[in-house]
Amino acid sequence: QVRLVESGGGLVQAGGSLRLSCAASGSIFSLNAMGWYRQAPGKQRELVADTTSGGSTNYADSVKGRFTISRDSSKKTVYLQMNGLKPEDTAVYYCNADVLGLWDGIPRRNQCWGQGTQVTVSS
Repeated sequence: QVRLVESGGGLVQAGGSLRLSCAASGSIFSLNAMGWYRQAPGKQRELVADTTSGGSTNYADSVKGRFTISRDSSKKTVYLQMNGLKPEDTAVYYCNADVLGLWDGIPRRNQCWGQGTQVTVSS
């Protein structure tokens, strides 16, 4: 099986910074695109940022210039550096990865999700 485990969420004042990490583990052949999504109460889950295995990045307009996504392929980890946080960034942040791995002994490509980490920004 493949697992994604997030860390780094918490409570921060507006204007502050947080760094989220997401580590993939298990029977992984390759990690393709990896990204971060968020879901605020009463709203749909939305893409925050993602990055391909080749290093291309994509950001939601609302976070451009404030958030930076990066990955360390040797550690199977993706990061989200969040600066200039605003109260509207408050949400549960989820890691996502396009994984080629083994599930019950069968090679398969799957979209995997982490359990989520809470980010709360106070005004």
